[in-house]
Amino acid sequence: MAEGDNKSSNQLAAETASLEEQLQGWGEVILMTDKILRWERAWFPLALMSVVSFSFLTTEQQQRFHEICSNLVKTRRRIVGWWRRLFTLKEEKPKMYFMTMLCSLAVVAWIGQQVHNLFLTYLIVSFLLLFPGLNQHGIITKYIGMAKREINKLLKHKEKKNE
Repeated sequence: MAEGDNKSSNQLAAETASLEEQLQGWGEVILMTDKILRWERAWFPLALMSVVSFSFLTTEQQQRFHEICSNLVKTRRRIVGWWRRLFTLKEEKPKMYFMTMLCSLAVVAWIGQQVHNLFLTYLIVSFLLLFPGLNQHGIITKYIGMAKREINKLLKHKEKKNE
């Protein structure tokens, strides 16, 4: 029986040494967590309950986090969709693709020539940071709608001239 206890003790020591080795980088965190869980300071129970209460009261934040992730996925899908449409245009209508890319790159080059790089970077970063708020308040939709109406007017006007 003593031999079985000795074998068990040796196995326990070996497992303990292995676990200590695996958790070597987390030593300070584990020691601090142990102090908090054993309430070595008078304010530790209050801190523990605050963290637990805060964790259970963040359902609204969790929902908002879910919405943010969902919006990021939708944005990524839109970008991938535009990217695919661009390559579809390249395959199906290479001349239209060429003209579109030529015009787009010419506009970007002209803007880059007219505006100082640092200021242009400032404008791009500012727009990207303001975009979610602009979208939330419907400003982006409003101006895209205005641009679509103007383009449709121009196209109708052009069709009338051709007739």
